[in-house]
Amino acid sequence: MKFDVAIVGSGLAGLSVALHLAQTRTVAIISKRALLDGASNWAQGGIAAVLDSGDSHAQHIDDTLAAGGGLCDEAATRFIVEHGREAIEWLIDQGVPFTRDPTAEMGFHLTREGGHSQRRIIHAADATGHAVQVTLEQKVRAHPNISLFEQHCAIDVITSDKLGPKPAAASAGQPHCYGVYVQDEKTGQVLTFEAEHTVLATGGAGKVYLYTTNPDTATGDGIAMAWRAGCRVSNMEFIQFHPTCLYHPYAKSFLITEAIRGEGGLLKLPPEAGAAAGTRFMPMYDERGELAPRDVVARAIDFEMKKRGLDYVNLDISHQSPEFLKEHFPTIYARCLELGIDITKEPIPVVPAVHFTCGGIVTDLAGRTDVPGLYAVGETACTGLHGANRLASNSLLECLVVGRACAHEIAAMPKGETRDLPAWDESRVTNADEEVVIAHNWDELRRFMWNYVGIVRTTKRLERAQHRIALLKEEIDEYYRNFRITHDLLELRNLVDVASLIVNSALTRRESRGLHFSRDYPNTLPKALPSVLTPPRR
Repeated sequence: MKFDVAIVGSGLAGLSVALHLAQTRTVAIISKRALLDGASNWAQGGIAAVLDSGDSHAQHIDDTLAAGGGLCDEAATRFIVEHGREAIEWLIDQGVPFTRDPTAEMGFHLTREGGHSQRRIIHAADATGHAVQVTLEQKVRAHPNISLFEQHCAIDVITSDKLGPKPAAASAGQPHCYGVYVQDEKTGQVLTFEAEHTVLATGGAGKVYLYTTNPDTATGDGIAMAWRAGCRVSNMEFIQFHPTCLYHPYAKSFLITEAIRGEGGLLKLPPEAGAAAGTRFMPMYDERGELAPRDVVARAIDFEMKKRGLDYVNLDISHQSPEFLKEHFPTIYARCLELGIDITKEPIPVVPAVHFTCGGIVTDLAGRTDVPGLYAVGETACTGLHGANRLASNSLLECLVVGRACAHEIAAMPKGETRDLPAWDESRVTNADEEVVIAHNWDELRRFMWNYVGIVRTTKRLERAQHRIALLKEEIDEYYRNFRITHDLLELRNLVDVASLIVNSALTRRESRGLHFSRDYPNTLPKALPSVLTPPRR
């Protein structure tokens, strides 16, 4: 399978790179499920960009830096913010049906979310990601230079240090990426994708935790593959817990968008709180109340739940008119109504859940990693934009801006030649008895990550998690060496690698900052430094 560019992942980052490149390059998009089964399709709130004369780049940058706990890379933040409007205009040109407002300057409704000083979130009702993804999917499927490989799971990128005689690029100890091994989910066959440029756009790692707003595809594949290929990884301790995930036994991973709070939603204690029931609690934690950044709101909810023995808190937007709620939040209104909750008359039960991986593969602003020929874009990468805590609705913005820059970087390079790559070793045999053990290990990992590496951490809990991960990793590596690979084994292998990176990063940070709160180190150090892990040399 020979292409100019192989893109692993079909979210907004991957589709953006593909569409910007397809005029001049042959592109393969490798998606481990259907094209729309990633986190981008689930995004509700919208995309943050300066689209109104009452707003400014300086204000958006300041809001991002403030939310990021002093750890954002200012140059990266400036670059991404300043290219926001052209990214939105590109989506409008593609036909994305953003919610209109004839009274607004650009003719589109802008909402506000926690941490933002202005209304700057352009959206398509409360299903922005779906509107964007469906629009781009149609473009991608119709493009003659783009080949789609759905139900194909990436195994590992192929680097020159695994190929025998080393080319010039690797002579100084620097491996080069030449493609990726991919398993066809339907046949079980492993395909070799040869590509001059390989782009990892696989999203985050929310499934390493028991409770998450992420889809089942979010298993940290790109981060783990890049780490094994020799790339540095940064800021993995900063796992964003979204404050408001729907709490209901029949609702899995359903997010209640930040925009609910942006439009006046209030967090209150539920009836189980006794005499305090119905009390707003956010003003006790932050003067911005419900519009404080996500890390502040999630910790406040977590504290109230633990202090009072609660399973959830309430988010109340019922004071807004039914017409307003049905127009602005039709998806949430309909889903809650299916579950017997009428948001026009009663509050929504919510809990924090893992939402976003702020760290990832170290890249520059064109998506380049430490390994030539290998790029990373979107949630799987760490450009420095998010720092210690991502500002709401900056994630899709980053996908668009860096995705475009990555495509331009690749397009500007002269075409080279791919190498003949070895086929995958198919000699290993399946051992069905081990599949039960794999499922058990998956469950164990997610539970102890939730209990030991959650919203509030201690060194002792982190060390316990580190010990358990080491034991699991040993078992999983043995399965991987000796048995035919399966989808579940590949994902579990990646999750264990990512869990190890999260825990090791957390243990190196001897302070509390942004999303990382340690009871042993509750203070914030004067100087903000990223945590950077370097893989051992092979």
